[in-house]
Amino acid sequence: MSNAWLAASMVAVIAGIVGFFAVLRGSSFAAHALPQGAFAGAAGASLLGVSPLLGLGVFAVLGALVMAWLGRRGRRDVATALALVLLLGVGALFLSMTVEYSSEIFALLFGEILGVSTAQLVPLAVLGLVAVAAVATVYRPLMLSSVLAEGAETRGVSAFRMEVVFLVIMAIATTMTVPVVGAFLMFSLMIAPAASARLLVKRPGPAMGLTVAIALVTVWSAVAAAYVTNWPVGFFVGTFGVAAYGVTRVGIALGRRRQPTLRTVAAVTTAPLQ
Repeated sequence: MSNAWLAASMVAVIAGIVGFFAVLRGSSFAAHALPQGAFAGAAGASLLGVSPLLGLGVFAVLGALVMAWLGRRGRRDVATALALVLLLGVGALFLSMTVEYSSEIFALLFGEILGVSTAQLVPLAVLGLVAVAAVATVYRPLMLSSVLAEGAETRGVSAFRMEVVFLVIMAIATTMTVPVVGAFLMFSLMIAPAASARLLVKRPGPAMGLTVAIALVTVWSAVAAAYVTNWPVGFFVGTFGVAAYGVTRVGIALGRRRQPTLRTVAAVTTAPLQ
């Protein structure tokens, strides 16, 4: 359980930071496609008898580069979809060549956070530090290109270059998080906390901090709930993430409904007596 808590915390921090930029840049589809497409690399590595983590990382980076290259010459969503189709097709081919459905590949799809060993913590920490260092290095130009793409171009910040850099950072985050929470749930952990934080806070720095905080609470709650109920961690990660976003939307909607009422009451109480 201690390994699960440590691994979950590292994954939540990275997913929160990268997910914040994914939502800010409108790259939620890429955050969904990249981990699922990189699954083909894990299948190929299993076929070759090498570490699935190595194949996952290689295909994640290749998928990021393909998405960036195709997106430069066409619509970004179409490029992402084509890259996903290509990677999933290759993954299906690799799986058809395996003698049996490897338990390691299954874990990469759905996660195995309660089975994280002490030896796995070091690679996770290293990849996490690399991802954080990469974001810190390009923070200003990445933020500028995410918020104001045209203004970034006038200041010499290439939108295509930033897209490549961000997708590679997302590939590193994918390589780190998928073995812990799985390809399907990593998308939820990256997008749901960031989407909730963006509704509550507009300033980038505080919004990123809130995103990480929501991701941490989501993962910690999911691990605790899975320990008590013996249900899959992935179920709770996805459910709690959607619940956090839903509660945020409902709270904001209720707050907006109360504002006209409060203004009316204030106007009546401050109006001069006739």
